Amino acid sequence: MMRSLLFVPGDSPRKFAKAMGTNADALVLDLEDSVAASEKVGARVTVADMLQADRAGKILIVRVNAFDTGITLDDLAAVMPYAPDAVMLPKCRGGADVELLGHYLSAFEAANRIERGQTGIVAVATETGESVLGLSTYKPDPRLRGLLWGGEDLIASINATRNRDGEVYSGPFLLARNLCLMAASQAGVGAIDTVCTNLGDLDYVAAEARAARRDGFSAKAVIHPNHVDPVNAAFQPTEEEIAWARKVVQAFDANPDQGVVNIDGKMIDKPHERAARKILAMVK
Repeated sequence: MMRSLLFVPGDSPRKFAKAMGTNADALVLDLEDSVAASEKVGARVTVADMLQADRAGKILIVRVNAFDTGITLDDLAAVMPYAPDAVMLPKCRGGADVELLGHYLSAFEAANRIERGQTGIVAVATETGESVLGLSTYKPDPRLRGLLWGGEDLIASINATRNRDGEVYSGPFLLARNLCLMAASQAGVGAIDTVCTNLGDLDYVAAEARAARRDGFSAKAVIHPNHVDPVNAAFQPTEEEIAWARKVVQAFDANPDQGVVNIDGKMIDKPHERAARKILAMVK
């Protein structure tokens, strides 16, 4: 289960070592925005070294450069021999890009004797206007692990001046966020909330993460190690939620032919059972 995805610059072994010491469920080894153009070749070598380290149970994801840069295949050629758990595709335009990346991954898996289909895909799904309009094209795919909404690159893409009105996202960015949720549901994968750019206020981070979970997100991207624990806590079910979920599941297990059960004087139906099972699946 992924609750937190911590970004690590692909050219920084020091930050990678620090990230490995956190409780992040996944590390995103970044070859894109955090690496200068002049350093990308060297960063590929560094990320390859990171992938060969003891993973200590962490999910290692490599964010490659977007298709429109012309260097995506160079990134994949450098890292795929070391079997990343997943590849993150920025500026993903929709389901066709997921399918295309899947074809590339199949070829690299075959060339490196990696089990076909082993490498997952995380799509960054809202960084351009074209990407937002392509959200309806996502569909279930065996490689797809999640859709991440991001609101920073989208600012420039739609010619906005900022993405928030105070602490609240403005209309176009709320639209992208909400559509990403719906697209993830359509594709049968988790929706991943964007990073919190308020680095110093951990209470703010926690509140933003709780709001994301309330709305349906299953995880949150993180850019500072100090954000990991508040985010993990926000996406962990409370004891009250767990107790309720166990009651619901036990009631339906005891009455498998019933579509509705009575729990503490309340009528509980099948959608509640599905929600309860999802809660128990999150217990860690």
